[in-house]
Amino acid sequence: MDDIAVLGGLFAIAFVAATILPSQSEAALVGLLVAGTHSPGLMVAVASLGNVLGTVVNWALGRGVERFRDSKWFPVGPASLDRSTGWYRKWGRWSLLLSWAPIGGDALTVAAGVLREPLWSFVVLVTIAKTARYVVLAAATLGVLA
Repeated sequence: MDDIAVLGGLFAIAFVAATILPSQSEAALVGLLVAGTHSPGLMVAVASLGNVLGTVVNWALGRGVERFRDSKWFPVGPASLDRSTGWYRKWGRWSLLLSWAPIGGDALTVAAGVLREPLWSFVVLVTIAKTARYVVLAAATLGVLA
């Protein structure tokens, strides 16, 4: 498989994993790391970029939450959205450092949009969180943390 297809696939999986559709970007990254056919740094960068851009979709959905809140396809249920916005109100933008978490992370990114977090600070904090997660995952996979 050529490099563009592999990296494009990783980007797409990471993007989708951060949105309303189910996907396992961690499994894809680990599989590619184990295969050893591409630079780990490049793969972490591609997965991070895709995942961060996917969270921007959530942020944008949050900006329009009142229009979408009751839609069946909306990524966050009303109770989860209420909990997340409460958490976000309490801890502020710093809660976005937990956006990497498999449970509640996506809801925080939607809450940031609901509560009108500026896009620039949203992207900075989410990039730190998402990239750190992939760096730790890559280091663990490659035995750097052993």
